[in-house]
Amino acid sequence: MDVLAGLLEGPRARGAFMIRACFEPPWSVRIADEAPLSVMIMVRGNAWIVPEDGAAPQLIRPGDVAIARGPDHYTCADDPATRPLAEIQPGERCVPLGGAPFGQYKDLGLRAWGQSLDSPVEMLIGTYQARGEITGRLLDALPPLLVLPTDVWDCPLTPLLADEIAKDEPGQDVVLDRLLDLLMIASLRAWFSRPEAAAPAWYKAMGDPVVGQAIRLLQDDPAHPWTIAALAAKAGVSRAALARRFTELVGEPPMAYLTGWRLALAADLLRDGEQTIAAIARRVGYGSAFALSSAFKRVYGVSPQEHRSRAA
Repeated sequence: MDVLAGLLEGPRARGAFMIRACFEPPWSVRIADEAPLSVMIMVRGNAWIVPEDGAAPQLIRPGDVAIARGPDHYTCADDPATRPLAEIQPGERCVPLGGAPFGQYKDLGLRAWGQSLDSPVEMLIGTYQARGEITGRLLDALPPLLVLPTDVWDCPLTPLLADEIAKDEPGQDVVLDRLLDLLMIASLRAWFSRPEAAAPAWYKAMGDPVVGQAIRLLQDDPAHPWTIAALAAKAGVSRAALARRFTELVGEPPMAYLTGWRLALAADLLRDGEQTIAAIARRVGYGSAFALSSAFKRVYGVSPQEHRSRAA
């Protein structure tokens, strides 16, 4: 399993918020929905994304892709100086701001919102609604805002997403969820290939012939009773060489990485709520529900059952 695809495999989009946003200048919307991850593709016109953490505003043009990591708030506008006329709150609730009339931005039909469908500004927005623990490893490696301009990466999925977002056919929500996942994976691969991306250690380590193979082995079969000796034999190196190189490139020893991966998998499976704790324990490499509970509480500070209840 590719490590990036693996990190996105568990918490796949489920009923993701997908919309076409259409605006006429001057326009400005503050995003305070605290969603873990949102993707924006500019279809026509320009937009400024203004972070609230003091970072410089970034301009996105037609074809550009922007990814915003929550729960940080930010503003999308025609100009950084335009004051927000509405705020998007958790649950995708739109609230007017600063005396703006109610209905300034309104429902425009199937997955469309804003002022009018023929507005000079249109962007496609896809938002993940929940943060899974596996995704957390990836989110922690991302900046609050990243932009992929078309001169760096021409997104091949934009035409397909623009076409599918306007359809109302059986299973359409699932189609859009999967398209959002594909878009996210493709965008992040393009981003991590950039020199300014500061890709996380585990991602860069995938290019190492020894450590990359070891990571894939651990991720492909986390339930296997791995030892350093068994992993080193599969990778074709000595135990000492594997331990030293893995720790050097990834930042933690192989068994510590495996523990983190197993518990992250367990956390996401618990969030789904479809399997018993004992079944999850077996699936991620623990001999019993008690063994999983002990390890889980040591790392996360709560029991698996408490984690499941909070996620629900």
